Amino acid sequence: MIAAQESTTAKLCSFARAYHSNIGRKKIFDDYLAYDLMGKEEFERMGRLIQNDFEPDYKADAPEFTTEQITTKFNRYIAPIPLSRIAFAETKLLEFAQKYPVCQYVICGAGMDTFAFRNGNKAIRIFELDHPDTSRYKCKRIQELEWNIPKNLTFVPIDFSKDDMISVLSASGFDPKVPAFFAILGVSYYLTLPVFEQTVKNIGKLCHVQAKLVFDYPDETTLLSENAERVHTLAHITERLGEKMLHGYSYAEINTMLDRHGFGIEDHETPQMIQQHYFADRDDGIQAFENIHFMLAYKEADMTRRQSNGTDRKLFG
Repeated sequence: MIAAQESTTAKLCSFARAYHSNIGRKKIFDDYLAYDLMGKEEFERMGRLIQNDFEPDYKADAPEFTTEQITTKFNRYIAPIPLSRIAFAETKLLEFAQKYPVCQYVICGAGMDTFAFRNGNKAIRIFELDHPDTSRYKCKRIQELEWNIPKNLTFVPIDFSKDDMISVLSASGFDPKVPAFFAILGVSYYLTLPVFEQTVKNIGKLCHVQAKLVFDYPDETTLLSENAERVHTLAHITERLGEKMLHGYSYAEINTMLDRHGFGIEDHETPQMIQQHYFADRDDGIQAFENIHFMLAYKEADMTRRQSNGTDRKLFG
């Protein structure tokens, strides 16, 4: 089960992509549409939130933020996770898409994601799943910007706390016989493993052919007292903003959970690997978080279902 609507922490992730695109040097990921879609008002509000030490009740008339006052906090606490995980996820997506004449990309909790408008591969069918309120707000922003909605993009309003993901996605045109890539980013931090597993279970049921799943997760050291200062600081920040990190998962727990639903692990990026791949040789203080991992899982075609439906030769022949 995924969070019902875009939260302040999700907006901070949008801010991270927008701010880094506009201000950052040596780009980790360049989401050059993030600022436009977010809008100046929301961008400024998130900047002031950081400037005011993430105090959610700061005065509305607080002065505009300055880069000098937020850069250190931004680089230390906000930038590392959202920038590196979107770079990881979209790289894996594009590698997946190259293998098939057509595929599907399902973004769970899409928020202000801009991939559909940056994407040059029209063979990728994109499904953005999010709370109806968030979907309406995003569509309103798109209309205000006079952007054309790509024909291969489908908005899928869903209340994850009430609606059945399988039914809603199927009714929106998702084809279980077309390879699919699912992204669940920034979600596992606030869920127990059994709750997170329900979404993985639904994805496993949805896909009858090749599928992949990318997500990030905090490991079992997350809430230990001896962990790094900024791990505890980030947990404190998110709790103040209304989203409490419940605990972390061990690799063994993740592996067992995925296996229960027909997934194997294809790529596991440890904190040390993330540091090497995305943050090596930087001089701005942006470093991989000590407790965050990226995971790419795969599910092979359901051979029994394909053969019984007589589709084995038709799909990829």
